[in-house]
Amino acid sequence: MKKEPIKIKIKTNKRNLTKKESIIADFILSNPKEVSKMTINEVASRLGFADSTIFQFTRKLGYKSFRDFRSDLLFEEYDPEISVHENIKPTDTCIEMTKKVFESSIKSLNDTICLLTDNALKKASDILLNSDLITFFGVGGSNVVSLDAYHKFLRSPLKVQYATDYHIQLMQASLLTEKDCAVIITHTGLTKETIEIAKTVKKNKARIITITSYPSNELKKVSDVIFTSVSEETGYRSESLSSRISQLAIIDSLFIITMFNDENKANKTLYKIRNIINTTKNDA
Repeated sequence: MKKEPIKIKIKTNKRNLTKKESIIADFILSNPKEVSKMTINEVASRLGFADSTIFQFTRKLGYKSFRDFRSDLLFEEYDPEISVHENIKPTDTCIEMTKKVFESSIKSLNDTICLLTDNALKKASDILLNSDLITFFGVGGSNVVSLDAYHKFLRSPLKVQYATDYHIQLMQASLLTEKDCAVIITHTGLTKETIEIAKTVKKNKARIITITSYPSNELKKVSDVIFTSVSEETGYRSESLSSRISQLAIIDSLFIITMFNDENKANKTLYKIRNIINTTKNDA
């Protein structure tokens, strides 16, 4: 598996940084090429911090020294697969804009897979397979992703449910039991409604699989498994919209893994679904 890029390490730890560390993080994200050529003393002087503050920040990212951190950053600046794609410009042609959107989506997928592990995927699939009922939750833009997940898993032998309205989602959450599972999808990890749903599910001892771009401490406390999706902001497409690509891919992966658990059973369900859907189509 590819090494986790520095930008992803910073983004996934953003919620847990101190005020000074957040300033360091923003400076690096805004000036990666410049920082890759600076000494720890130069960075500290530029920001008005002590060298030890910069050192502790790099330690939090998993580096033994600032030199190791800088080496990785320098490598990433010259690696076209890791470097951040340039934003769309008004002067770009239609095909240039389209290529950049596709490149951004491809990068989101490549960055997200860096954070996935076999253990987490196996644990999540075991939870799904051993649940009496799986409920998909999401508010706002994440509700669209939840609907897609529900649409997919309806084709599986597993029992699933989903609702658009937040109040109904809250009612569904209150009725879950320790034999059930909630799949919670949220970009920021901070939406009040989503946190309330997660707390309600946890109170009933149901298991929780969370898919988010920013694993907040509140979600970490209640989730059995957390998957982090990574995305790039491009032109008029915000980061939250871009994150859907990687979130949908995570859901697709879990769907395929669970379907391969019992192919005979899965094929029977697929046959029923396809058979009934065929009745809605005109004869060729």
